[in-house]
Amino acid sequence: MQVETLRDVLHGTKEFHQHLSQCLSHGADKNIDERAQMHLTYLSDHEKSLTKAISGFQASGEEHALNTWFYEYIQEHPIIRHVHCDAPFAELDARQIMEVIVDQHQQVIELYRTLASQAVIPSAVELLEALRSLEEHESMRMTHAANRFDDM
Repeated sequence: MQVETLRDVLHGTKEFHQHLSQCLSHGADKNIDERAQMHLTYLSDHEKSLTKAISGFQASGEEHALNTWFYEYIQEHPIIRHVHCDAPFAELDARQIMEVIVDQHQQVIELYRTLASQAVIPSAVELLEALRSLEEHESMRMTHAANRFDDM
């Protein structure tokens, strides 16, 4: 998929979360560590929720903002490195799983932050800041939940 507009960015991040959810679920089925399985299952469900949240932004976003072009930036900086399924979640422990997930979410957060700094249309900046805030908040929630799993 060629990414040119904010609508395309949203579509790409929605697919990212959806794909990551599938990878995590697949890893949960094969990981022999019970704690890692709990992490993977929780994270998979969380990624599904993020997929739905991004869909909501796509559906309710202002048309003018969604049609904002970011073609030049996206050409020079790929939207998201898709390394998450290169990591064999079935073979990682809970700490390693969280390192991969946090890294992946940091890439999305940085993408939104950078695009917001380049946008000139106020509604696009507002949408990108809302998306960045969502990703930051959800990343913190996942980290806190993982820490609670570790305390068990």
